[in-house]
Amino acid sequence: MATLTIRDLDEGVTERLRVRAAEHGHSMEAEAERILRSVLGESAGLPACNLYERIHARFAALGGVDLELPARESSVRDPPRFD
Repeated sequence: MATLTIRDLDEGVTERLRVRAAEHGHSMEAEAERILRSVLGESAGLPACNLYERIHARFAALGGVDLELPARESSVRDPPRFD
C-alpha cells in the first residue's frame, strides 16, 4: 500500500471531508480513499478487471474481426518412444 500526503489543502475542503467522513462513520483517511476509488472507477471490495477485460472493453464498440482459420495439415503425431 502506498501513502499519499496532500499539502496545502484548502481548509474548506478539509472541513467538508471531515464532515462527510463523520456522516459515513469513517476516518478522514478512509473517506478520502472511498472518494478516490469511486472517482477512479474501482469499487471497494471488487477486484479490478484483468488485462483481457480492459482491452475488450476499450475496443468492443469497434466490432470484431472474423478470421478464416486454415485446416490442420496432419493428424496428431505418435508419442515418442523411449526404448
